[in-house]
Amino acid sequence: MNNHQEMNIVQDHEEVEINFKDIFNKLLDKWTWFVISIFACLIVAFIYGKYTAPAYQINAKLIVNDDQKGGGMAKQAGALMDLGGLMGSKNSVDNEVEILKTRFLMEQVVREMQLNIVYSKKTNLVSRELYQAPFKINIIKGVDTIVTTKLDIVKKTANKFLVSTKNFKKEVGWNEQFKVNGIGMLQLESTQLGQFDDSEYHVIISSIDSRVASLMGQLSVAASNKQVSIIDLKLSYPLPNKGEDILNTLIKKYTQSNLNDKNAVADSTYRFIKERLNVIASELGDVENKVETFKQQNQLADMSEQGRLLVQNSGVFSSELAKAETQVTVINDLEKYLKDNQNNKRAFPSSLIPQDMVFSNIMQNYNSLLLEREKQLLGVTEQSPFIQNIDKQIAELRSNMLSNIQNTKKSALFTRDKLRSQLNTAENQISGVPQVEKNYLKLARNQQIKQELYIFLMQKAEETNISKTANISIAKTIDPPKSDVSPISPKKNTIYLVGLVVGLIFPIALIFGQELLNTSIKTKEEITSLTSVPVIGEISHNSIDDNLIVANQSRSAISEQFRALRTNLSFYLKTEKEKVILLTSSMSGEGKSFTAINLGNILALAGKRVLLMELDLRKPGLSAKLAVRNDMGFSNFTISPLIKMADIVKPLSINKNMFIISSGPLPPNPAETLMNEHVPKLIEELKKEFDYIIMDAPPVGIIADAQLLSKYADVTLYLVRQKITQKDQIKIVEELYQTRKMKNLGIVVNDIVSKYYGYGYGYGNYGQSSNEKWYQKIFKK
Repeated sequence: MNNHQEMNIVQDHEEVEINFKDIFNKLLDKWTWFVISIFACLIVAFIYGKYTAPAYQINAKLIVNDDQKGGGMAKQAGALMDLGGLMGSKNSVDNEVEILKTRFLMEQVVREMQLNIVYSKKTNLVSRELYQAPFKINIIKGVDTIVTTKLDIVKKTANKFLVSTKNFKKEVGWNEQFKVNGIGMLQLESTQLGQFDDSEYHVIISSIDSRVASLMGQLSVAASNKQVSIIDLKLSYPLPNKGEDILNTLIKKYTQSNLNDKNAVADSTYRFIKERLNVIASELGDVENKVETFKQQNQLADMSEQGRLLVQNSGVFSSELAKAETQVTVINDLEKYLKDNQNNKRAFPSSLIPQDMVFSNIMQNYNSLLLEREKQLLGVTEQSPFIQNIDKQIAELRSNMLSNIQNTKKSALFTRDKLRSQLNTAENQISGVPQVEKNYLKLARNQQIKQELYIFLMQKAEETNISKTANISIAKTIDPPKSDVSPISPKKNTIYLVGLVVGLIFPIALIFGQELLNTSIKTKEEITSLTSVPVIGEISHNSIDDNLIVANQSRSAISEQFRALRTNLSFYLKTEKEKVILLTSSMSGEGKSFTAINLGNILALAGKRVLLMELDLRKPGLSAKLAVRNDMGFSNFTISPLIKMADIVKPLSINKNMFIISSGPLPPNPAETLMNEHVPKLIEELKKEFDYIIMDAPPVGIIADAQLLSKYADVTLYLVRQKITQKDQIKIVEELYQTRKMKNLGIVVNDIVSKYYGYGYGYGNYGQSSNEKWYQKIFKK
């Protein structure tokens, strides 16, 4: 690495350090802002922590009979479901978590506990929610859409109470009905829970939907992890007891809904069986009556040995045929059930279906969709796209079940026909049996078929009833709802920490916001970052408003600063011929006249003859500050050849070595006046008479007069006033420096307030300033 690169790295490092130090100094300068801001924010944090209602977390745990993870109740429930012939769909913890999050369950809780009506009592300037209030508000007849409304209730007498809202006020008694806009007809009822004292009570009545949404935001439901079938329920609520009851009610509604879903399939199956039993019982009764009538008419007390043998041989075929006939009958009834459009929204009787796993899966999906459709219809209409999508899926599954049953029916019919053929063959062998016994055999066979079907349906009915009573919820509470001992919010330590951080951030943001909005020059670093023109003088703020500060207070800090400026000028004006100093700036009011007077005075104190030239022919101010008459001056010299140099040079009383040429009457064409042919000759004559000539020129940022005078100047001092000169105006001096339109440019910073401009700047030091040392080092080369 070469020396140049090392020097750049060091410079960059120093610049970063200076920047951080500058930032720190700016913040330190406003330490009172930080004290006030932190104190105010901590007071706000204290008030917030004291008067904000605490919130407690209520926790509960459920274990789910997850078929995939093997919950604790899986084997018991599975055995009972098999006994009833009902096949439930597989359960999943993730599904149950989503069910517990449904709005439908929370709405049932809100309606049952009337959570849309919240009671509170004002105590010590704050209102706190009550679980058991001494009164109750009943909504006798609510409006379609309830607008959230706050009722203020104050006790007037033992039986009279003032109820008021923003737009309503009325005294009412117990059980008296009154109407409030936005809610409907209300009634005040005594609960005998505590004493109705003279405190102010509040009742916030909102719609069911808004209250459900609020509680859903306070509820958290999640599976503990993927390895277990346990669900964690958490509810945040201000009242621990009420929060526990809300969570208990939610779990109760969830388990009740789960049992209702299971019982719906069992109820549908039982109704179907009872309908068929009524029909088969009637048919069996008719057949039995025919058998009895046949025996009586034919006086048939006992069959012959041959008949008994034939009946015994055909009994096996008759029994098998009866079973086949029963199966065909059940399948025909199920087929009829599926084809009947009036039954297309009822659960399918699952206990009667054949042992076909494909069909069982279809049936399970079918029944699940029906139950889901009934739940969704509580919140949407049948025209909803979601309901129409479910109906489409139901129709497809119904079609698949019908196709499956029809295929099963073909197989059953084939078996039945084969058995009939075998039975007919056996019956043909009893040709020798008398005709009466033949007819009786036919009646007996028909009776047996009906009896088998009746017994089958009776058995299924009993199994269905047993399975319904054996139904248990899919989930079990293993950890009932319980509130934490300490509130989860507000956390006072966190609130105070936030208050402290905000108290620090707010003034920082305000300070840097001011810096971003500030467009004027405040620090030396801002000047050096915008231009390469060196700063050769720094004049602090003149608090006594005295333009003759050097003459009146020669040992003041400002006087010492002008001495430093005089020293720095000596590095520019290195020969006796170089003696003309031009003062200009960006705009009016930046201290050119003040600087010219005191710089001239400090030069005069060194025994030098100094001339001040007031060359701002548009807005002169130098002569007025020095209390010099301005009837004869520079403009007179340029227009009259009779006026000599001695006529316009006037001595100043502040120092015997100081003189002035005032501007004279304001000419109509100042620029042309400065370009007059007599001006160069005048400047040459003045340079012979005086050691230093200080030209007070107009602002270069506004007009070009200063540039016209720059050809006479040996050094140009560009005045920058702190908090007055704009940052964009520094570009003017940089452009002049780069284009070399002015010779030996240097910046003098005027009216500096130390706390803004920089720290550690000693204005009262009598030694050399850092700028002096720098110039000596440079000019030695």
